[in-house]
Amino acid sequence: MDKLRIRGGRTLRGTVRVSGAKNAVLPALAAALLTDGELTLHNVPRVHDVTTMFRVLEHLGAEGIVEDGNSCRVRVRSLRGPEAPYDLVRKMRASVLVLGPLVARFGRARVSLPGGCAIGERPIGMHLSALRSLGATIDLAHGYVDASAGRLVGAAITFDQKTVTGTENILMAASLAAGTTTLRNCALEPEVVDLASLLTKMGARIGGAGTDVITIEGVDSLSGAEHTIVPDRIEAGTFIMAGILAGGDVTVEMCRPEQLAAPLDRLRAAGARLEIDGERVHVTGGADLTGRDIITAPYPGFATDLQAQFMTVMTQARGFAVITEAIFENRFMHVSELKRMGADISHDGRRAVIKGPTPLAGAQVMATDLRASACLVLAGLIGEGWTELNRVYHIDRGYERIEEKLLALGAEIERVS
Repeated sequence: MDKLRIRGGRTLRGTVRVSGAKNAVLPALAAALLTDGELTLHNVPRVHDVTTMFRVLEHLGAEGIVEDGNSCRVRVRSLRGPEAPYDLVRKMRASVLVLGPLVARFGRARVSLPGGCAIGERPIGMHLSALRSLGATIDLAHGYVDASAGRLVGAAITFDQKTVTGTENILMAASLAAGTTTLRNCALEPEVVDLASLLTKMGARIGGAGTDVITIEGVDSLSGAEHTIVPDRIEAGTFIMAGILAGGDVTVEMCRPEQLAAPLDRLRAAGARLEIDGERVHVTGGADLTGRDIITAPYPGFATDLQAQFMTVMTQARGFAVITEAIFENRFMHVSELKRMGADISHDGRRAVIKGPTPLAGAQVMATDLRASACLVLAGLIGEGWTELNRVYHIDRGYERIEEKLLALGAEIERVS
């Protein structure tokens, strides 16, 4: 099993380019199930979750997926079988995104209940309720969702709470439903907008993506399309915070700063030195930071996927910072690992209090989920001596060649098998 070794204290300088968004490419790949035409995607990150989705699609019947650098071509002419099995789905919760497309185009699906990072309860009940509203029959048995339908029929659906994958799943399903579907209380995330853009290129009729209410006029069929995946705002935020902590002069390019308004606002309020120039964020490290509170929230609020990284920044800020995790109930597993490195953090339930600044020291630490692993890499960059990050497969799920990108900025980091 691989691990990362990081020697802290090196100053980061240079330019780092953001990869395509993992959370945008996964639903885009699932959309290949909606058509017998070829889907060509560009700016596809080479991360483990993408590889897992390739395997899911191949199992379902995708013809040899062609990869060329950061582009890929996918075509699903026919269905080999409707089942997305446990051995694949358990590795990645987003595998459930094949459910809506399978039912919409092929009339049946058997999908294992999903796995992924153990950061809290993430039920798919809203997906299933919405599919029932569109006319699907749903059964749960032996750890699987069995869904079947003739042609789905448009309906008015209101999600009980914001759900990104739920919005995406039903957006895809409704694109092939008869009549009009209206989705209310939709997720506003840029990844949802990116999926709607792709579906529109495929021939879907969608209005309101990026707002609370999305309207879909179902069509009889969709065609292939070519699409470039939006940049990964979470990777961009992670490298911006790396520049704040360890940078002398770091530029994060090929990002969308407007999609990071909330975290950039809190970082500026803490004293970080940031300059925005189009799709580039320039970071000058060494700022005198002051503790600032955050509460995670659905987009456009402060992303839960940047909460752990922000906590590492707050260990180097004067005074107290209170972080409230309002999305997932079990997303402070990185606290104990940061404390092993010398951080002064107390937490109770969904609230953590960080007292700083505290010097960090290298240690053996364990990644517990994708974003926790990123926060520990940031801590390793500023910790005295060597930090060894175990269970690095977590970070490989969502960050493309993170050690190579940090090496290019001047970090002392290596992957050890």
